[in-house]
Amino acid sequence: MTASIVGWAHTPFGKFDTETVESLVVKVATDALADAGISAADVDEIVLGHFNAGFSPQDFTASLVLQADPHLRFKPATRVENACATGSAAVHQGVRAIAAGAAKIVLVVGVEQMTRTPAAEIGRNLLRASYLPEDGDTPGGFAGVFGKIAQGYFQKYGDQSDALAMIAAKNHKNGVANPYAQMRKDVGYEFCRSESEKNPFVAGPLKRTDCSLVSDGAAALVLTDAETAKTMGKAVNIRATAHAQDFLPMSKRDILLFEGCTVAWQRALQSAGVQLSDLSFVETHDCFTVAELIEYEAMGLTPRGQGARAIKEGWTQKDGRLPINPSGGLKAKGHPIGATGVSMHVLSAMQLLGQAPEGMQIKDPKLAGIFNMGGAAVANYVSVLEPAK
Repeated sequence: MTASIVGWAHTPFGKFDTETVESLVVKVATDALADAGISAADVDEIVLGHFNAGFSPQDFTASLVLQADPHLRFKPATRVENACATGSAAVHQGVRAIAAGAAKIVLVVGVEQMTRTPAAEIGRNLLRASYLPEDGDTPGGFAGVFGKIAQGYFQKYGDQSDALAMIAAKNHKNGVANPYAQMRKDVGYEFCRSESEKNPFVAGPLKRTDCSLVSDGAAALVLTDAETAKTMGKAVNIRATAHAQDFLPMSKRDILLFEGCTVAWQRALQSAGVQLSDLSFVETHDCFTVAELIEYEAMGLTPRGQGARAIKEGWTQKDGRLPINPSGGLKAKGHPIGATGVSMHVLSAMQLLGQAPEGMQIKDPKLAGIFNMGGAAVANYVSVLEPAK
């Protein structure tokens, strides 16, 4: 065990014209401290996950957390960023501060506001999470990058459109029960599988239903050490963490393997002393449906090229042998980049304590796995969580 989550907060994800990065940060920071039953004066360190890349004109944001309470003034506060894995980068930095004995209580916040940005600019901002010398002119922006990955996968293993549509339909169905999700609608397999005016092709074989939503939102959690956690009202232990960073250029690796994902999972499971089959559920990074498909293989759920089996045979459904994205994932929940990894930890902690919303709760979960990815399998973060005994 490395640290414990003892409180949390989560805004709905969506399009919020009346919110700002600052208001979102203040809201979740205030609520997370209240949920943990501690005062701002008790906090030793603050970590903010905020990607930005041009979404917000305010680009020096670590101190915005201090706006939540005057007693946070003069606390160490750092903003971290690692593309779409920014939220987990913030959580893991907080865990390291606890493990090193540098802090007893750490407040971790993840935030992004994306929807105020014009569509073309959103595409340019997101493409900055790729290797621009190779991918900077990709049509369709970051979706175009994953469109190329999907095309390569189809060429090697055959057309997987059925599997991608099943993944999209699964996650949308799961998202209906998640009150924080941006899209709470069960659109069904046929809609996801068929090209239509409402579901056009976006990039390569990827349709709109294969792509996660541009979103605003924030999440926060409070971390502490194991001894302090025993005195708190609730606690979820972070049993293991792992981070594997891969080359940025896709030309330097086999992009169909997501090798950094595999390494991160292997390290985390080994550190936790468990196997993938011991997990009760996984929240994984479905920025695009093809990413979830390849992640099935990279985490070791299926052999290479056989990821479709996991979805077609029902393994990853909420009542399957390893439920994947019971929250609805990024696909239904939305993907406010800096908030995503923190959200994954918050919703997994809720599941493990039996506090997930009705309809979203997994039956009697014992262990949770989280995979949060930055770029095209470049920044790879895995966490293993369990309820405190």
